[in-house]
Amino acid sequence: MQERQWITARRSELDALAEELAKQLQEVQAERDELAIAERVLNRLAEQARADAGAVAPVSAKVAGRAVLLIPHRSDASDEGALPGDYRKILAFVREANGPVQVRAVGERLGLDASVRGKLEPLRAKMTKLADRDWLHKRPDGQFTARP
Repeated sequence: MQERQWITARRSELDALAEELAKQLQEVQAERDELAIAERVLNRLAEQARADAGAVAPVSAKVAGRAVLLIPHRSDASDEGALPGDYRKILAFVREANGPVQVRAVGERLGLDASVRGKLEPLRAKMTKLADRDWLHKRPDGQFTARP
């Protein structure tokens, strides 16, 4: 009778282990699928960059079937004409201000509802992207100024 209890207990342990391994396998497979998608995206971006080398117009890439604009670094672009239209508008508003501006002020100029914080976050991301690529300067207080 003791052998049957041992067999039952061991089978229960192995079932639990098999369940845990199956769960881990699913997680590994999901991550491998994500990596395969990321690899395809990188390959597409590299192909498109090679095809568009030397282009002055805004460069766009397809990611997951959607067009995504690539904002050039200021030193890589001959002028701001390489920026998409909405980024050029943002840059123009900051230059017109002749001093530090808050995202809220630019949002109001663009006609966004500045009273709703969530409406300003995409604009903040665009302005930060412009600052990351040296088109704007982001001050420690969160305001932006135009680069000379």
